[in-house]
Amino acid sequence: MRYIRPCVTELRLSAFAGHRRARFTLGAVTLFVGDSGSGKSSALRAYEALARLGGGARLGEVFADPVACVPQGARPDAQRRRGFRIGCTADGPGGPVLLDVAVQAEPELRIVGERLSAGGVVLLESALRDPGRRTVQAAWHTGGAAPVTRAPLPDDRLGTALLPLRVAGKTDGQRQVLAAAEQMVVALRSVFACDPQPDWMGSPVPTGSGRLLAGCDNLADVLWRTREECGRRHAQLVAALSAGSAGRPVVDLRAEPLDDGTVRAVLDRADGTRTELSRLGYGELRYVALALVLLTGPGVLDVDPAGEVPAAMQTLTLLADGLDRGLDVRQRAELLRLAVRMAERGHIRCVGAVSDGSWVARTDGATVVHLGP
Repeated sequence: MRYIRPCVTELRLSAFAGHRRARFTLGAVTLFVGDSGSGKSSALRAYEALARLGGGARLGEVFADPVACVPQGARPDAQRRRGFRIGCTADGPGGPVLLDVAVQAEPELRIVGERLSAGGVVLLESALRDPGRRTVQAAWHTGGAAPVTRAPLPDDRLGTALLPLRVAGKTDGQRQVLAAAEQMVVALRSVFACDPQPDWMGSPVPTGSGRLLAGCDNLADVLWRTREECGRRHAQLVAALSAGSAGRPVVDLRAEPLDDGTVRAVLDRADGTRTELSRLGYGELRYVALALVLLTGPGVLDVDPAGEVPAAMQTLTLLADGLDRGLDVRQRAELLRLAVRMAERGHIRCVGAVSDGSWVARTDGATVVHLGP
């Protein structure tokens, strides 16, 4: 299958936390299922880490506790070094592109090896040659008079994300490198790691950027913007909320201004009553937030997509640990159906973790990854 929009189709955890030699195929909607401690959260954490590195973040910003990423029981080498290895495959117009990264966690956090390849050709390879220098020696495919170009790169940044700034694109080989790097970066950058925090979502908030934060605490501000900007999407959101409601049907969800300059979100019911979001339960609030994410896009969510690529050529990926947390049977089924329906349009993918996977297998279009013994 050839993907029109770049997206991550495989996650590799060669040695990361509780995972060793693990390869996970990712579909348009993928749910990791397993008991507590099976590695669901660490798989999503690795994906988010790759996404942030692809966006240009420094290693220390991504891994606040790198030692926790080292596989349990991993022994240090003669130089007291320990680390972990993660990678992924990004498919797109250029075919599958593979990225693998080796990170040293102790005694110092640094990238010690990276490989970018496509079509069986290694396009970028880096390795730590001199531990006394804060660089890695990198070589990338040229295809001209010199087969490769060699240069030092920082040991705290992903070399793949830096290639568009270092490669001129004058030869066929250089253009191949650039195309692969750009496909990988575009696939990784459009990721929104979302964990709605119901304790914050019901409070009035000041109007601001109208971009939804990862905790969804500014949901009322986002509704103040989106209800007017896209009536069709808003109607779909209201329909999704009504389908997930076990009580009175919902006919509208809107933000209303208060005298102090803030806005609050309220539900309008079919019987004419109004319910402030602060009065909803934990699961209801999470359902509202996740449905809103699935029905919006990079222009509304607080993500930093590749600005040089048209939005129509990008696919947003929602990362949601504990996707079913607090949701009842009706809500989780409706949310999964909504995720599959939106993924079929090609603009959004979803990778989540759930505690109970018995209900997931009954939904066509969802890929289930079972973790555990």
